[in-house]
Formats: sequence, C-alpha cells, structure tokens
Amino acid sequence: MQSVKISIVIPVYNSEKTIRPLVDRLVNILPAPLEIVLVNDGSKDASDEVCRKAQVAHPSVVTYVELSKNYGEHCAVMAGLNQSTGDYVVIMDDDFQNPPEEALKLVDAAQKGGHDVVYSYYNEKKHHFFRNLGSKFNGAVATLLLKKPKDLYLSSFKCINRFLVNEIIKYDGPYPYVDGLIFRITDKYGVVEVQHDARHTGESNYTLTKLVRLWMNMFFNFSLLPLRVATMLGAGLSGFALLYMVWISICKLFRPELPPGWSETVVLIALFSGAQLIMLGLLGEYVGRIFLSQNKTPQFCIRKVHKE
Repeated sequence: MQSVKISIVIPVYNSEKTIRPLVDRLVNILPAPLEIVLVNDGSKDASDEVCRKAQVAHPSVVTYVELSKNYGEHCAVMAGLNQSTGDYVVIMDDDFQNPPEEALKLVDAAQKGGHDVVYSYYNEKKHHFFRNLGSKFNGAVATLLLKKPKDLYLSSFKCINRFLVNEIIKYDGPYPYVDGLIFRITDKYGVVEVQHDARHTGESNYTLTKLVRLWMNMFFNFSLLPLRVATMLGAGLSGFALLYMVWISICKLFRPELPPGWSETVVLIALFSGAQLIMLGLLGEYVGRIFLSQNKTPQFCIRKVHKE
C-alpha cells in the first residue's frame, strides 16, 4: 500500500467502555500519518471524559469533536467528515465489532481498485436477529430508492476517498444519509470481506425509532418515488371508482328494485378519504423538509473541537 494519510471517523454514543481501547489499538496498528476523529454525539455516559483523555494521550493523532446534543449517527459522521483531512477516510463504529486491523484492507482495496468507496461485508454477522432483519429491509429499500446494486451490503464500516469526502460535505441539509449521498455522486464502489466480532460490552444503540428515521430520510431526501406511488395510487383509485360506478349503473339497469347501497357508500368514502390523507401526508413531509432546509436547520452544532 502506498503511503497515504488515513483518517478514521468514529461517531461516539455512550461508549465509555470501548472507545479508549479502540483508539489505543488504532494508534498501535495503523501506520503514520494517521488521524482519528472522535465525534461525541451527545452521549449520556462518561464518553466525553474518556474522549478528552484519549485526545490528550495522543494529541498529534486524535481530534475530538464535541457536539452540543444528540443529532444522530449520520449527522455525527458528517461532522467527522468535515473535520477529517486524510487521503482516505474510514468510517467505523465505536463498539469494537469491526476489528481495527481490517481498516487497512478497505484502504488497500480503494487504492488498488481506484474506487471512490469500498464497503465491507461479513461472512458471518454477530448482530442480533432484529438488527440483521432491519439491515436486510434497509438494503431492499435502498435498492429500490437509491438504485443500490442488489448484491451490495450497506455496511457502516467503509472507506471513502478524498474526492468523495469533499463532494459529500457540500451537502448541508438537516437530514443527511451518507450512503444516499454516496450513490448520488458515484458508482465506483468496491467490496471487501472483513471479520465481524461479537459485542463484548454495552448494548446496541440500534432501535426501531432510529431505523424508521433512516428509512424516512431515504424516502423523502433522496427519492421522488413516494410521490410517484401516491400519483399511481390516486390514478388506480380513480379507475376503481369509475369501474364501480359502471357496475352500479348496470345493476340498477337490470335490477331497478335494488335499494341504495349505504354500506358501499361508506366504504368508498373511507377508502378515498384514507387515500387523500396519505397523499397529503406525503406532500406535507416533503414541504416540511423543504421548510426546515430553507430555515437553515443545522445538521449538527459543534460545541468544541479538541485538537493539537
């Protein structure tokens, strides 16, 4: 591997037990020049103190970014990318499930293959069932909305080159989705198999609420598909109503004694009212996000940057 500067961006959330050993191990095994950017995303434990001590222990390597509150993983990653200076930037989690040694595989693959981004994949994942199921669904949604290749696993452990970093950080909207930004910019990607270890301490921060937010970011920030689905749904229901009207007319023509259909009327009203509310909700979500973007709602707010 040619000599390049590697930046490691790590979003930190409630990781007081893992973040210092992770930093020490990265410093010991990765070649210089090395940069580690820790982004504390409003942790509720002692992560702030641990990150400060890690920066003091490795002042020439570690940059500690302290956010003012919890903004979410992708906003924290964007904050880290904005602070990074390396030729290649490796994004990794703070839970030690990605062995630090594997970072070199990603960088090496990006160099040799000329890729803008290299994703990792695992022969055996050590996540629990719910997270694996959520990851599969997330991948299916990304394939549909972002035109992601079907065989590509969107791992949070990935390497991106400086060109792609510079393009990604141009996005300043309040709802970033890093993988969506990546595929909006490039199709030069690679994949590398890496080891995935079991979590040794702490609990996963992966929740259903965060997963829903991620899906909504994909739906409303990087695709017009929901609006197109709503249009097709409206056209389909209009066609159904027309056919239903024809059917009622034929029934009345051949059986004039039939009483007026109260139940059918109620069903149709409920059906069309529900469809209208769905469409209004979709439009409202898009308009609301446009409003927040125009209102300059920040991706993140940095309280302080600790560096040499």
